[in-house]
Amino acid sequence: MEKNRGRIRAVGVGVSVVLLVAGAAACGNDDKKDTAKADSTATASAAPTSKGPEAFAAAGYRGLKPGVTKDAALAGGALEAAPVSLLDGCTDLVYKGGPAPDKTRMDAEAATEARYKDLNAKADAAQGKAPAPAGTLPPGASAKDAAAAAAGSAAAANDSAAGAKLMADATQSIADMWVAREARDKAFLATGRASFAATGLRELVAPAEARTAEGIGAGSTLDALQAAYGAKGLQLAKSGKYELPVEGQQGWKWEFTVDGGKVAGMAVVNRDIKCV
Repeated sequence: MEKNRGRIRAVGVGVSVVLLVAGAAACGNDDKKDTAKADSTATASAAPTSKGPEAFAAAGYRGLKPGVTKDAALAGGALEAAPVSLLDGCTDLVYKGGPAPDKTRMDAEAATEARYKDLNAKADAAQGKAPAPAGTLPPGASAKDAAAAAAGSAAAANDSAAGAKLMADATQSIADMWVAREARDKAFLATGRASFAATGLRELVAPAEARTAEGIGAGSTLDALQAAYGAKGLQLAKSGKYELPVEGQQGWKWEFTVDGGKVAGMAVVNRDIKCV
């Protein structure tokens, strides 16, 4: 009986050992799986992620940057080839997929600019001419001399009136040009555009979805704009836009259009570059 009990105890101990070893092996396998899973998760976390949208920057945006020529910009494929404005002698192009040229607006721009050039050329020429003097009658002048003097006075008066009207028309044509420029700027404030002089890029307007590296773009509040760039020299200019010099780019500056306390558009521009 005692022998049988001994065998039972031995068997029980053996089974316990076997179960203990099996449990340890199972735990070991589970630990390896957990370690492998953790390593896999860590590797996935460390793997490089895809880049977000390109930041709108003075140093370059969609391959466009200060100094790039129109032909080089078109070769890069970022812009539509057909001009959307030729005002002031500049060539304005939109980004790929942007609005098509508006012939009605472009024709109106051309007519406004032609009138402006014509009237101001005439005004400049008129300013270079001295008004005809009204004759002074000498003692004992004849009736014929008096008639000639009167005709001279009338001509001088007519010239003066015509000159005044010419100056007024020339001044109005300048105002009309400003209106045309503002209309063009407003038309592409949301879609963006690139303006070229003969020497290269002079203005780059951001599309509505673009953001600077600091996260500023259309819809940003004025407070956010000032927080991002106030310490860097952001100032309200006479044009009504907020301006900021571009660091390291002589003559270039940021321009932020603000409407209703929010950024409505932004651009980088060098107005020292003339189109004509």
